[in-house]
Amino acid sequence: MKPILCVEDARRLARQRIPRMFYDFVDSGSWTESTYHANEQAFAAIRLRQRVGKNIEHRSTRTQLLGSDCALPLAIAPTGLAGFVWADGEILCARAAHRFGVPYSLSIGSVCSLEEVRRHTHGPLWLQVSLLKDRKFLQGLVERARQANCSALILTLDYHVAGQRHCDARNGLSLPPRISLRQLADMLSSPAWCAAMLRTRNRGFGNVIGHAKGVHDLQSFAQWHGNQFELNIGWDQVEWLKRLWGGPLIVKGILDREDALHAVSAGADAIVVSNQGGRQLDGAPPTIEMLPEIADAVGTQTEVLIDGGIRSGQDIVRACALGARGVLAGRAILYGMAAAGENGVSRILEILRSEMLSTMAFCGMNEVSQLTPANIVPPSHRPVHDTNGP
Repeated sequence: MKPILCVEDARRLARQRIPRMFYDFVDSGSWTESTYHANEQAFAAIRLRQRVGKNIEHRSTRTQLLGSDCALPLAIAPTGLAGFVWADGEILCARAAHRFGVPYSLSIGSVCSLEEVRRHTHGPLWLQVSLLKDRKFLQGLVERARQANCSALILTLDYHVAGQRHCDARNGLSLPPRISLRQLADMLSSPAWCAAMLRTRNRGFGNVIGHAKGVHDLQSFAQWHGNQFELNIGWDQVEWLKRLWGGPLIVKGILDREDALHAVSAGADAIVVSNQGGRQLDGAPPTIEMLPEIADAVGTQTEVLIDGGIRSGQDIVRACALGARGVLAGRAILYGMAAAGENGVSRILEILRSEMLSTMAFCGMNEVSQLTPANIVPPSHRPVHDTNGP
């Protein structure tokens, strides 16, 4: 296997190792994918201010997220179907996160169940939930999170209507799964993936099947899932979930300063500036463009996190400099897992830390807390090059 030196290396290897339908599920956005690509482009457009003549021998990427010590200002984002991207994917990611020293976020749509993941790791575990019509199931899920010693809940507020994902439709990725000859050939072209999936028993949606009333297989899960997402949503329901849970609550899907303030008033201990990685509202602004305004609006009232477009340690520096306490990384982690399993996840985390440390060195910074907008070169200060010549 070729060495993984950056996230892009992992992405290329992932494309070779897993079936196209699952690679496209990870590496695609909704509609025209304009927001998906704009997330990355907006990060790349931010210029970092180089500083010299500084003592940089004591650099550290360590910080705290929601009171937990972290080796990096990063948590692994909740990503549905990770256990189909690679067998037992959620377990692999959680173990790598614990070993490295960052929180792992488990999606309500995970393949491996909350209890199964917890049996394999004792690290910080955040559980992502949505406001569901089946409140009895949701209440039970919150209690299961409490029993599993989850340190936070993530409430996703921008996933109640699904974005148009053309790649998934073309690949036939649906619930329940419909396996055509083309899809079967696609799977068989990835023998290592097939072998891993044959070895595991985790091939359903472990957080729901066997827990929600009447849901006992993929067919009944599909019927339950199709009618579950609450459309009549108000901030009073966020307050209800906060009271029910009683612990740290992260509200994800914030792209507007007013919504950020509503989340704070509803009891959010942290918010995630998020556009679902460009998988929901195509045409929404890149998250990094909205971060400074939102961070300024909430001040120190809540911790501000960001996802969407994180592809390097430099991107983490950019986010922290513009007001984020930390980032949530999803695609980059899944690329690593698809490329090299649990070791691939560990490798991506190591790369992000190494890139962040070198970037901090060039910026003359030793601590994450020292990063501010002063580390960014404002667009108005960039020289304009005369392309017409003398």
